[in-house]
Amino acid sequence: MSPESTGQNEHYLSAFRRGFRTWRGNRPFWAGLFTILGGVPIAYFPYANMHLGNMTLAMSTTAGAGSLIIGVLLITLGLTMWFHSIVRVFAGVASILLALISIPVANIGGFLIGFLLSLIGGALSISWAPGSPKADEAGPAAGVPAEGTRDNLSFTKDERPAGIPEGALHGMGVPEQQPAKYDTTVEVDGGRHRAG
Repeated sequence: MSPESTGQNEHYLSAFRRGFRTWRGNRPFWAGLFTILGGVPIAYFPYANMHLGNMTLAMSTTAGAGSLIIGVLLITLGLTMWFHSIVRVFAGVASILLALISIPVANIGGFLIGFLLSLIGGALSISWAPGSPKADEAGPAAGVPAEGTRDNLSFTKDERPAGIPEGALHGMGVPEQQPAKYDTTVEVDGGRHRAG
């Protein structure tokens, strides 16, 4: 087996795929992708020339700079959704507003392609929320009793933590137990005597 074999690269590819899947799951990946893909036609079409045989059709408008700005902002918002997902709601609202503005400014929103993609990306960004751990994995913390075992918190007055006045825990539903009473009398030579 030579060191150039393809079997060794499978480990790196699977590790990359696992890492990418984890990275993608921790952010609004599809929202950012749709927003970036929506910004490209909005920025591109006003500067593109379409050739129909010998005829050149220029799609540039008087608001070409506005189209470029909207497209670049949408691409930037898509990257923001990927790399700074804490502002995903702002980025989603901004991309929806820019998509709406692109209809009159940028060739009907990049011939509706860029408009629809940016609109979907903004909506996905607003609705995305980070996942929460499964109930199996999120057990009670160490040293903290599970819910429903409130009796584990009861203790006697002598065992009460320092700094907590007597009766303070009674209002919180934590019972204070009285210390056990022991019979302190001792039977010696047929008679009962009190010890101590």
